[in-house]
Amino acid sequence: MGVAAGFIILSYYSVIAGWTIKYFISSFTGLISNNLDATNYFNEFVANGPQVVLFQAIFMAITIYVVYLGVEKGIETWSKLLMPTLVIIILLLIIRAISLPGASAGINFYLNPDFSEISGKTVLAALGQAFFSLSLGMGAMITYGSYIPKNISLPKSAFTVTLLDMLIAFLAGFVIFPIVFTFGIEPSAGPGLIFVSLPSVFGLMPIGQIWSALFFLLLFIAALTSAIGLLEVVVAYLIDEKKWSRKKASSVFGLAIFVLGIPSALSNGAFNLNLFGMNFLDAMDFLASNILLPIGGIFITLFVGWTIKKVALREINLEGQFRLEKIWIGICRIIAPIFILLIFLAGIGLF
Repeated sequence: MGVAAGFIILSYYSVIAGWTIKYFISSFTGLISNNLDATNYFNEFVANGPQVVLFQAIFMAITIYVVYLGVEKGIETWSKLLMPTLVIIILLLIIRAISLPGASAGINFYLNPDFSEISGKTVLAALGQAFFSLSLGMGAMITYGSYIPKNISLPKSAFTVTLLDMLIAFLAGFVIFPIVFTFGIEPSAGPGLIFVSLPSVFGLMPIGQIWSALFFLLLFIAALTSAIGLLEVVVAYLIDEKKWSRKKASSVFGLAIFVLGIPSALSNGAFNLNLFGMNFLDAMDFLASNILLPIGGIFITLFVGWTIKKVALREINLEGQFRLEKIWIGICRIIAPIFILLIFLAGIGLF
């Protein structure tokens, strides 16, 4: 289930990640100007099938190359380069964003939420976002966890990963909200905010080309680090279970994922293929995010809590330092499956 989810997610994720490459390049070649019709620019781009597939191919080629090199020479080396770069870029964008005239209103909106607007659906949506953001239910954490040396504490690693994920997401708010409030953009604009509203805003800024390029480079790096993890899940499964070589697994299935992603690349105007009333990209997203990931998460927690309890405790309880054994097992057996089930039901629209 997790391998299938990772396979499908990367197929359409690579399409959107390819858009960031296009917009990074276009930041220097006409995207950023005062008279740009950003909506028309985006619509024309996504309707240009060969161009969208080209940028999807470029992104997948980079992803395959990193995974092809292996855990140490590829994933570890590139992560050491990409993650500090991501942090530096986001800090630069924060400095620019909070210096804008309307930054204070944006920051106030961000840091002073209206708790009366929070409902059960809001909480479930947040849990679902956390589920996706941490790559839960698709085997990514299991795969990367298997590479950790025996002397490294799994609970501490899990806490660190979660904390850093929250921190980056929190910092991103200091980029987005000051910008949208300064230029009067609706905060709930959704995906259009990234590829339509913000390019228009960057065109109004001094040296907007630089800020636009940095922003889309930031998105590209974030997408690449996630994509590497998604492909590694598939590759690790083939290496462990089918005894394939890393080079064969990353090349063959990287290409297969690219091919599966082509209908998603063409589904926004170049070629209208609908499934269940949605275009192909949205249908793949719904299948993976709302169905496969939650179901995979339920099976994983139940398997850990009920089937391999002793093995799991032995792995997690390094030198007797983990003091929450009973609580953790209880969460895996009952609490986590219930909450993930609620996320699943909300995702498919049952409540």
